[in-house]
Amino acid sequence: MANDIRALEPQILWKHFADLNAVPRPSKQEQRVIEFVRKFGENLGLETTVDAVGNVVIRKPATPGMENRATLVLQSHLDMVHQKNADTNFDFDKQGIDMFIDGDWVKARGTTLGADNGIGVAAIMGLLSSNDIPHPALEALFTIDEETGMTGALSLKSGTLHGKYLLNLDTEDDNELTIGCAGGIDVTATGHYDVATLGDGFSGFRLSVKGLTGGHSGMDIHIGRGNANKIMNRLLYLGGRQFGLHVNQIDGGSLRNAIPRESFALVAVPEENAGHFADFIKKEAETLNAEYNITDSGISISLEKNEMPHAVMQLGSQERLLKALYACPNGIYRMSPAIIGLVQTSNNVARVLVKDGHFTVMCLTRSSVDSEKMDLAHAIQACFELAGADVAFSGSYPGWTPMPDSTIVHLMRERYQEMFNEEPHVNACHAGLECGIIGGTHPGMEMISFGPNIRGAHSPDETVQVSSVQKFWKFLLETLKNAPLN
Repeated sequence: MANDIRALEPQILWKHFADLNAVPRPSKQEQRVIEFVRKFGENLGLETTVDAVGNVVIRKPATPGMENRATLVLQSHLDMVHQKNADTNFDFDKQGIDMFIDGDWVKARGTTLGADNGIGVAAIMGLLSSNDIPHPALEALFTIDEETGMTGALSLKSGTLHGKYLLNLDTEDDNELTIGCAGGIDVTATGHYDVATLGDGFSGFRLSVKGLTGGHSGMDIHIGRGNANKIMNRLLYLGGRQFGLHVNQIDGGSLRNAIPRESFALVAVPEENAGHFADFIKKEAETLNAEYNITDSGISISLEKNEMPHAVMQLGSQERLLKALYACPNGIYRMSPAIIGLVQTSNNVARVLVKDGHFTVMCLTRSSVDSEKMDLAHAIQACFELAGADVAFSGSYPGWTPMPDSTIVHLMRERYQEMFNEEPHVNACHAGLECGIIGGTHPGMEMISFGPNIRGAHSPDETVQVSSVQKFWKFLLETLKNAPLN
């Protein structure tokens, strides 16, 4: 199917996307893709540098007649979110993404596609390798680890870039020009719990929550999709109160920036309550399907007989943790009072792992107001500290303050109107982009973000629209041709 992808237009972009998707590139394990891009730049004979953390910068001179235009920085991140369905047999460490074309969309079989931010990377590669596209001097910045901490952008040294204007190719609606974004912080609660040993008279079960839509914990948080960790906790909490349920293990969610789609738990229930518990789960499944029938129509909750776990959480520890998870904020915390429809502050309860006397809860807290971001992070901290957990903050990054009257915004808004006979949506987003961080080390740089239609990012439903990629590419080339004068 890779050859079918390569035949799509513009071929110069899609062939690089196919090459890129053959290279495993999870966040914090980008060594192979860094080397891939380094060799790409060097083989073109272009100035190519790799900094201490792995960010790659490739510089290309202006084409003839464009020397009087300002240098443009083109920026995308190399890492991608590695997510797959539980029943998909796929090794991200060894396999390239298995892509296919479905009408006007490119998809992957059972895994994330990597269009976020692979289409942006491929577009930049296409420009760097082209021989017939007019453009000013270009600085291509490929950052690492955007998805799990933005450590690439945070480690970028002042003065690395010389361009005055930066085009970030990392948004997911082709009618939008993004000029601001939220900041974020990782909140992690960890702790130990006492273990109790059960005797006879209990039945073991495996409880599964699957089939949720998931998605990007910034871009999709306003939709109100179900969080598998919160749904699982609801079932366990009520099961403990009503049926004497004991928790052996919980394993839910995966990455901080992905809304959890699946959660699994091993539990024990007194034999006399086993039938009632099974009826309860069946009824709750019906209730939850009714609650989430619009956002998560494929939700599946199942209860299967399992080997009886003898080592379980001591009831006091279990109750404290389940209460903390129940109380922990999830989803929208506050909408922006300044920008209609924009989520200002949110939290994603991304990962819950309970096993062998230890527990970990991982959250990603976002806000376009830094003080409110920290206020919500402290609220989550207090919630879990009341349960006896240790709570740590890490990976904090700033938001990006909009500059709606900048030269690059005016230029691209006008070009968009002329090309597509409609007004673009100039907005800020709740996702985290690297622009605010890069702007901190390169003050005065004007920035804007745009991209093609990508749906289901950070989930195995991720897909990118072929016709939208063509629109995005055409708009990108027009922007380069009309770059501001020096």
